[in-house]
Order: sequence, then structure tokens, then C-alpha cells
Amino acid sequence: MQLATVEYGIKSKWGVEMVSDYTFNEIFDEYHPKILRYLTRIVGPDDAEDLSQEVFDKISRGLSRFQGKSSLSTWIYRIATNTAIDRSRSTAYKYGKTHHPFEDEKSHESSDVTVAPTSPVTDQLVIRKEMSDCVNEFIDNLPPDYRTVIVLGEMEGFANKEIAQILGISLENAKIRLHRARATLKNALREGCDFYYSEGNTLACDRKQIQILPKTPS
Repeated sequence: MQLATVEYGIKSKWGVEMVSDYTFNEIFDEYHPKILRYLTRIVGPDDAEDLSQEVFDKISRGLSRFQGKSSLSTWIYRIATNTAIDRSRSTAYKYGKTHHPFEDEKSHESSDVTVAPTSPVTDQLVIRKEMSDCVNEFIDNLPPDYRTVIVLGEMEGFANKEIAQILGISLENAKIRLHRARATLKNALREGCDFYYSEGNTLACDRKQIQILPKTPS
């Protein structure tokens, strides 16, 4: 494979040089832990490692064609998301896993939907990195499209415009999807958790205990 001429390129183990001011090795070192964590949340730990290898193989092959129309991180996360969607929709994955496949954009969003401003209560209930594992379990149980947008917005810190670019949808639909995902998460958390603030003033939760009433004599 002929390598591109760059200002200071270092050949990676994939045999590809970086575009602009970064080498592929630098991109891999910076983004691999993030993408592995992201994919773990989206498809589960069993598939995340294999998918991350596939993602960076695609990055290595597509890097010379990257034109900078979006930020590098947005481009990388879009590749990762599309790779996860492809896996989710594959026959083997759909029949071998309990996850539901990703839905198409039109099945989720409509331009007729009005997105209300996010309330402070919703902000408090939305996942943060410091929250307890209890909340993370509710994130993991969201439908795939909702789980993805919550992870991108609340855990990876992407703005709505970047989320739209990553998911390949309009900005309006990105806002709608995030609004619905937050509402779904908020309702699930209210039904299943008791909330409190930890010693570090971080919102956390404990699962509600299901009360089993004694049987009445017949």
C-alpha cells in the first residue's frame, strides 16, 4: 500500500498514514479507549472489542479521504455508531442477542413534534458519569436508538449538532430523539429508583424494593 505524504506521518500497524497534523497511531491511542467504552454501552462487552477493531480498521482505510467537513471526533463516532448499527441489524446478532435492532429515523421522529425545553428535573435525572451502577442499568435497558443518543449526549458530551452528524439525521430530529430518550429514562428511573445525593453531592439511586404482601387467608 502506498502511503500518503504528510508533514510528519508515522506508519501504523494498519500500514496507513494520518491526514493533517495527527498520525493514525495518535488517533488510535487517544480514541480507542473512548470508542471501546462507547461500544460497550451500545452493544455490550461481548461484542465491543471485536467491533472496536472493525471501527479502527475502517478509520485506517478511510483516513486519507477524511475532508474535515465535521470534527475528527464526530467522524470517528459516526463510524463507530454505523458499525454498531450494522451489527445490530445482522441476522446473527438479532437472533443471537436479546437486544432489539436499531430503528430507522422515520419510525422515531416527526417534524410535527414540538420539543419542550428540558426541565431541571430532567437534567437531574439524566445519567452522569459519576452516577451509580443502578442508573447505568436503566440506560442499558433503553431501546437502542434512545440508549445511543443518551450515551452520546450525556456520557460522551456531544452537542446536539454533533449528535445529528454522528447519527446522520437532522438537527431537529436529534433534538426530538434526545428529548424522548430523556423522558423515557426519567420515567423508568422514577418508577424503579429512590433518588438521593451522595457524599460528593452527586445524584445517585437505589432500586426500589418490591413489597410482597402476605397472602390473605382464603
